[in-house]
Amino acid sequence: MQLATFTWSPGTAWSVEPLPPLDSEDTLVIAFGASELLDAPGPLEELARRFPCSHMVGCSTAGEICGTRLADRGLAVSVARFEHTRVATAFAPVHRPTDSFAAGSIIARALKRPDLRAILVFSDGLHVNGSELVRGIDAVVGDSVPVTGGLAGDGSAFKRTWVLREGVPTTGFVCAAGLYGERVEIGHGSQGGWDIFGPEREVTRSEGNVLYELDGRPALQIYKEYLGDLARGLPATALLFPLSLRANDGDEKALVRTVLAIDEETNSMTFAGDMPLGSLAQLMRANFDRLIDAAAGAARMTAPLPRAGDGVAGATLAIAVSCVGRRLVLGERTEEEIEATLEGLPVGTQQVGFYSYGEISPHASGSCDLHNQTMTLTTVREHCGR
Repeated sequence: MQLATFTWSPGTAWSVEPLPPLDSEDTLVIAFGASELLDAPGPLEELARRFPCSHMVGCSTAGEICGTRLADRGLAVSVARFEHTRVATAFAPVHRPTDSFAAGSIIARALKRPDLRAILVFSDGLHVNGSELVRGIDAVVGDSVPVTGGLAGDGSAFKRTWVLREGVPTTGFVCAAGLYGERVEIGHGSQGGWDIFGPEREVTRSEGNVLYELDGRPALQIYKEYLGDLARGLPATALLFPLSLRANDGDEKALVRTVLAIDEETNSMTFAGDMPLGSLAQLMRANFDRLIDAAAGAARMTAPLPRAGDGVAGATLAIAVSCVGRRLVLGERTEEEIEATLEGLPVGTQQVGFYSYGEISPHASGSCDLHNQTMTLTTVREHCGR
């Protein structure tokens, strides 16, 4: 695999010129960029012109990652030309949360083949129920194919997001890339590092990803009691206090859920993923060192099982998807978690990524889940074969 990563910014344009000559039918271009590119898509249009035969996916962000650097209002791009791996892309509309399961099913059916080895998926970040999206994908491909990616971001504004559809930034869609063949190897890891506090409460009224009541009380009212003065900044300040969610007392797997919107009239909160009736929710808060340690832990989880007789053909690509809530908490220390991930990966790994409204990855193995407030990593590389 031949690999190049580079950036575009309004002040300095492309960080490399000319752009790497890696265009082919087996090339995957991934671009993460500012929501403002929806109004001024010139750099994305140029990228599409420079790589006319390649497959393009990507989305808007709450911050772009390239190497160990974090930037805003620009683009972070990876271009991977595979030697032994085929690539395909698929797209599906998601204009409202109820479209999410169908969108996942459309994506998965379009990409499913016997030699499918992985799916990278990037979704609209505001009009989707991420849990239903991944459930729709899982229903078609099962748990034998790793599915990773994330929900598009819009800084802390929560107003509009885009994904790349045929190289064009488009709202209300999901885009995905499928990787095929025996030579491609995918690693994945996801960790949070948040501390739980307060009592565990039962979800007593909810509809999909809209939470109305905890322990029979209005959910938004309870949330405001904990946030105090910070409640004036909702929904953005809710990113500082996500919820830990598990199915029941006996379930050891806890997912993290964060708020996308609030409704003062109904005292409800809309989350990035499902809030199932009867599940148990508990507030979480940040621990700076544990957040950074968790990012390093996510990198360690990507380590692949050794394959006898095989060597790596070319570079390793790491796709880092971290939650905007982590960035808001870490502030000036945000680049520390990006440095921690790259330090935990093989020497020479090239990293791109973005800050998101939700992360998609298997919990450890098996079917994928929607996560919030995690650092989620996907590594991609090719083997030479025996």
